[in-house]
Amino acid sequence: MNLVILSLIIGNTFSNAAPVLMAGLGGMMSEKSGVVNIGLEGMMTIGALVGATVGYYLGNPWIAFLCGGLAGAFFGLIHAFVSVTLAGDQTISGIAINTLGPGLALFLGRYFFDGATQTPSIPLENKIPRLFRNISSNQAFLNIFGQYATVYIALIMVVLLYLFLYKTKWGLRVIAVGEHPKAAETLNISVTKTRYLSVIFSGFMAGLGGASMSLAVVSSFSQTLIAGQGYIALVTVIFGNWKPHGVLVGSLFFGLAQAIATYLGGSSIGVPIEFISMIPYIATLLILIIFQRRSKAPKASGKPYLTVDNV
Repeated sequence: MNLVILSLIIGNTFSNAAPVLMAGLGGMMSEKSGVVNIGLEGMMTIGALVGATVGYYLGNPWIAFLCGGLAGAFFGLIHAFVSVTLAGDQTISGIAINTLGPGLALFLGRYFFDGATQTPSIPLENKIPRLFRNISSNQAFLNIFGQYATVYIALIMVVLLYLFLYKTKWGLRVIAVGEHPKAAETLNISVTKTRYLSVIFSGFMAGLGGASMSLAVVSSFSQTLIAGQGYIALVTVIFGNWKPHGVLVGSLFFGLAQAIATYLGGSSIGVPIEFISMIPYIATLLILIIFQRRSKAPKASGKPYLTVDNV
């Protein structure tokens, strides 16, 4: 394998990992506060649709990217209302969002684009830009570092969330609420407010992940665009032991598997493309089986808690 091919695989690894990483960081933050969010798939889907739609009509990828995040945040608000205020079953709420998100995306897509199931392609100049394209003419350098800006945003978010969770009092409050909400409440920490903000942020990050798919990785939205990446993001949370750097490693593992599958799909090894397409998902399933016993979720994760605020 020569240097250019190796650099291409590395570059594709980061490109494929970024959307999953954003959603995974969001899922981690939600669970850190004690609310399981398995609705990441639906939030990514609606974020991808809104991002592609706004990007097509406005021609501004950054406004479209932000709108995709806000669409996911709205679904996060719904999940927070059901899970926190109503103390409903968080798993059922997440499943409902995973059903509602793609359904609403299909409806809105057909409404805005005359019944089409796929949005029109966004012009290249209106996509999220690639960075460092003019620094060097070296192809290997460009393959690795000439990434879409969303890749660098995702990596920066890993650092910011690590600092937030472990170096600030607000982050420590999120952890306290996820571990022992009753004890946190005795310290005048609002469990309701903390969980609401965490779940809404979770939806925002998932929406950004979806929008990065339709504004950077590809240039349009279709019903198969997300294709289970929201569930992959959940796996990265478990694999990463509910830590930002762990989610990063899990996302890169998925991105590498996807990059290898893409490379093999373009080669002449004689393996049916259907089997090659299964590689990232089989690899993710295996990694979940291997590492799930070593993972330790926040103690209050998934457990409704009726606080003084919402009784």
